[in-house]
Amino acid sequence: MIVVMKSGTPDAEITRVSDELGTWGLSPEKIVGQHKVVIGLVGDTADLDQERIQELSPWIELVLRVEQPFKRASREYRHGEPSEVIVQTPNGAVPFGEHHPLVFVAGPCSVENEAMIVETAVRVKAAGAQFLRGGAYKPRTSPYAFQGHGESALELLAAARDASGLGIITEVMDTADIEKIAEVADVLQVGARNMQNFSLLKKIGAQEKPVLLKRGMSATIEEWLMAAEYIMAAGNPNVILCERGVRTFDRQYARNTLDLSAIPVLRELTHLPIMIDPSHGTGRYQYVPAMAKAAIAAGADSLMIEVHPNPAKALSDGPQSLTPERFDRLMQELSVIGKAVERWPQPAPVLA
Repeated sequence: MIVVMKSGTPDAEITRVSDELGTWGLSPEKIVGQHKVVIGLVGDTADLDQERIQELSPWIELVLRVEQPFKRASREYRHGEPSEVIVQTPNGAVPFGEHHPLVFVAGPCSVENEAMIVETAVRVKAAGAQFLRGGAYKPRTSPYAFQGHGESALELLAAARDASGLGIITEVMDTADIEKIAEVADVLQVGARNMQNFSLLKKIGAQEKPVLLKRGMSATIEEWLMAAEYIMAAGNPNVILCERGVRTFDRQYARNTLDLSAIPVLRELTHLPIMIDPSHGTGRYQYVPAMAKAAIAAGADSLMIEVHPNPAKALSDGPQSLTPERFDRLMQELSVIGKAVERWPQPAPVLA
């Protein structure tokens, strides 16, 4: 349920109404929109009389029920307004959101050694990326495949950040690793295989760093948004959704089916920022440019693209990785579409 306050409502009145609703056993959350303030009500609201809430103040404009099962993640919860996730990086604050320039995340699937990750970071930064992706801990289908270097790779990511000034995004697989990963990462990633690891979602929602939530390989959009709800219900509102392809019946030609139709669907259902990962979505570097361009045209807020200095020797996901040279060319091509939809960072989208 949400309570929409009239434009110009005094802060003292908003506080008074929130405090009163708190005495009803609810958890009021103040949401400041572009023109109005909304008070989100979390708790057992099924039997609440909307007229009773309306009578609390002449400054209340509307009292509405949120019909979706995902409450905080619902666009209704913000009265139709998109949210933004602002990430602090060494070069300043970078905003993700519908009304902000595109944000580019690039780097290898896994961190292999210091020279490789530093070189990649410097190259993708020069091409226009704002974040470096790289797995310290890697979930793999085979127990015999490379699982990442673990904690030692976090030091290499820190070295890459120092060399490039990029923000760091890396995956968390275990609740025990959250704290040490958060010391290095600017955004903590929950991978596709852990999208419904509810213990992990609760723990990662209890810390303050923004969270990148990838869609599960066979997850419906509602299941994905309910996973986001777990994180937000634990106290962290800063969630970025990442579509990375779903498993369908045809895997001969592409690794997954990249669901670009999810972009307009999510725009209607949720206020959260949307990222697209065309590398995992296709599994082949040849297809990444076309899907990246399509994602921007469809309204994505961010792209995550795998880049490796020598994909043929990559320890994981080499076939879907671009070389730095191909990434340079792709960014030039993407700028044409990005400028056409008025989402291209001019200059880079960094806030003072």
